[in-house]
Amino acid sequence: MKDKDANYIIKVEKAIAEKYGKETIQNPNSSWSEEKEEKYLKQLKTENKLKYDLGDKKLIKNRNKITRVCNTCNKDQIKKKHDVYFTKFECCFECFVQWVEDREERWKAGWRPESEL
Repeated sequence: MKDKDANYIIKVEKAIAEKYGKETIQNPNSSWSEEKEEKYLKQLKTENKLKYDLGDKKLIKNRNKITRVCNTCNKDQIKKKHDVYFTKFECCFECFVQWVEDREERWKAGWRPESEL
């Protein structure tokens, strides 16, 4: 086995510092202070609050745009669990359980329950 140079890391750090500057090899904690920590945490809270507020507005807009009304029971369904059933069978979860489950071929062929008037 080759003898390893004990000062290899020091030489590499020195070369990096010469090429890119001393900031590239210093420990990030060396310039961090309590004031910087507090400022960072405040910025983080503000950013997260903005993201949360914007996310809620987008969600509300999306719910207003897309209304999912089940063609079988005529009920408005907005829960996430209904999305799969609307996409695949064009009905809500409850109608899937009552009318489609174990009868998928019949449903895909076009059969629908008679509407009660």
